[in-house]
Amino acid sequence: MKGVILDSQTLKPTELDFSALENELPHWTYYEQTGPDDVKNRLHGATVAITNKVVIDEEALAAAPDLKLIGISATGTNNVDLDAARRRGVVVCNVSGYGTETVAQHTLALALGLATRWHQYDRDARQAWPRSTMFCRMDYPVFDLSGKTLGLIGHGALGGRVEELAKAFGMRVLVARSMRPDAVPDPARVPLEQLLAEADLISLHCPLTEHTDKLVNRDFLAAMKAGAGLINTARGGLVDEPALAEALRSGHLGGAALDVLSQEPPPADHPLLADDLPNLIITPHSAWVSTESRQRLLDGVVANLRAWKAGRPINVVNG
Repeated sequence: MKGVILDSQTLKPTELDFSALENELPHWTYYEQTGPDDVKNRLHGATVAITNKVVIDEEALAAAPDLKLIGISATGTNNVDLDAARRRGVVVCNVSGYGTETVAQHTLALALGLATRWHQYDRDARQAWPRSTMFCRMDYPVFDLSGKTLGLIGHGALGGRVEELAKAFGMRVLVARSMRPDAVPDPARVPLEQLLAEADLISLHCPLTEHTDKLVNRDFLAAMKAGAGLINTARGGLVDEPALAEALRSGHLGGAALDVLSQEPPPADHPLLADDLPNLIITPHSAWVSTESRQRLLDGVVANLRAWKAGRPINVVNG
């Protein structure tokens, strides 16, 4: 059996231990990146394909008759045609939970950034401080997280971990009711309207679905508590980005901190990359990229491959 990794660069192999993966098959071919025109050729003759973001559609599957397993080195599955894979007898598995600690850590770092304005004070330490007549700078408002209210939209393993960390900072936490039509009502959760009105910070941890697409729109932002902040480490499509830029410029929002945008990498003229947006922190989809997180992800890929070889596949997303 032969295996191919279509976008190994997404894992940064030089920092990880690939020995367990390599021991599972006698032959592996690594490609740092794979463009759309190369997918079919690189899948040819492979029994197992590992992909993070490379698209494997019906046309690519039709050109890969030997393919039996697709291991997605991520949680999201929208880059693989699951129905076409199922029709061709190709098992597709994903990995979840590998980034819980890392993304929760990053979420709190973004919250701290909005609270302390360190990103702006860091810049001013180099530009304004040397000319200051005072020993300190107090140009930007700073607030304590302790005593503030954090609103969570999405409360799986990641949202739950963020809640634990926020409470360690002395924050009150509200969790919004699920937006899934089939969700069982949970009396411990609050209506979205209440969360928007009371939260000093809102953090998104829900999936991007037809029910949550552009969830954070003009009406959502207008209903937020004046001066509140928004954090998004989930999916860029949850946010109406021009509306967010408008809310920041108007001063209604106290700030926003994002790790994801609707297009990645973004175009240079993306509305949230403008220079005139106050108190905006953007990190380049890096919340998950700790070495520990990426090794857990790789270990999850290995576990999926090992289970499939044993005839008992796990984490199947097209069964």
